[in-house]
Amino acid sequence: MSEHSSAWFPDDVSRLVVEASADGVLAVSGEGIILLCNTAAEDLFARPAADLVGSPFGFPIAVGASEIDLLLPSGQKRVVEMRVTATTLRGERLHVAALRDVTRRRDAEHALAAELERQNIVLAVAAHELHSPLAAISVLAHVLRDSETTLTRQRRVEITNSVIERTASLQALVHKLLTASRIDAVGERSVVERVPVLEVVLEQIADLGENAGHVRVSCPEGLVAAVDRAEFTEMLANYLENAFAHGRPPVEIRAGVKAGGVEVRVIDRGSGVPTSFVPHLFERFSRGPGSDRRSEGTGLGLWIVRNRARANGGDAWYELGWRQGACFCLRLRQAVVNRPEPESSAQLR
Repeated sequence: MSEHSSAWFPDDVSRLVVEASADGVLAVSGEGIILLCNTAAEDLFARPAADLVGSPFGFPIAVGASEIDLLLPSGQKRVVEMRVTATTLRGERLHVAALRDVTRRRDAEHALAAELERQNIVLAVAAHELHSPLAAISVLAHVLRDSETTLTRQRRVEITNSVIERTASLQALVHKLLTASRIDAVGERSVVERVPVLEVVLEQIADLGENAGHVRVSCPEGLVAAVDRAEFTEMLANYLENAFAHGRPPVEIRAGVKAGGVEVRVIDRGSGVPTSFVPHLFERFSRGPGSDRRSEGTGLGLWIVRNRARANGGDAWYELGWRQGACFCLRLRQAVVNRPEPESSAQLR
C-alpha cells in the first residue's frame, strides 16, 4: 500500500484489511486522482504505487458495478470488474473502487458461447444434409417392400444400388462431422511419417470408381512427404471430391518439389471460384454461391484440408487454374532422404 495510506487509515486493522484484499483497491479523489492503492492494485495495473498515486485514474467514476478494459504498459488488455462506493473522509469526497480481474472468466464465457454456436451450426447442417438422403432411402425402401412382386430384377438392382449410394453419402457426412470434432478436440496430434506421394495418389484414384478415368497424374515416383498418412489421404480425398462436385473433368493431380517442400495441386476444368468468395473458401461450413454448384455439401471438406495441412507443418490454398478452372493447392514438408554414410578409410579395402 502507498506510503500515504496511514493518513487515510489511521486504524492499523483497516489498513491490513485493505492490503490483504485479493481485489485491487483504489481511493480516487473527486478530481479523479488516485490517492492510494493496495498491492493487488499494483499487480493489476502492472505499475508500482509510486507511479499510481497522484496520477489520473483515467476511467469514469460512477457508484455501482461496471466493467472496464484496462490497457497495461506492455500493451496487454485486461477486463476488469469495478465496484465503486462513495464516502467522505476527513471532509473530502472520495470514491473507493474495488477492482477484480475477470479476463479469464470473460475469455471462458466467449469460448463457451463460440462453442455453443458451433454446435448449433453443426446440428443445423447435419439436419439439413441428412434430410434428403434419409428421405430418399425411406422412399426406396418402401418401394422395395410394397412392390416386391411387381419389380423386375433389373429394377430391384437399380433401387438397391441407389440405397447403397445414399447410405455412402450419409457415412461421408458423419465422417466429416466426426473429423471436425476431432480437430476441435484438445490434444490430438498428427503422426508424421515418410509417405510416398504417388502411392497415396494412386490409391485415391482407385477409390473414385467411374471418375477414375477422368484423372490425369503428374508425380515423380521418388517423391516422399513427411506427413500423417491417414490425414494426407483425407486431404487428397476432399480435394478430389470437391473437384468432381463443383468443377468439371478432366481433373489433374500435379505433385512435385517446390522451395524445399512437397506441393500437390488438384486442378479441374470448371468455372473456378468467384473472386468474392475466395477468402471464405477454407472457412468452416462455408458454401459458395452459384447455380453450377451441383452439390451443396457440408462446407467442411476444405476446412478439414487446411486444418490437417497446418497440423502437419504445411498449408492449403486456392489458385486460379488453367483456363479459368479451379486449382486447389497443398504444401507439405518433404521427407529427408536417408543416405547411407560413407565407410571410413579404415574400413576401405
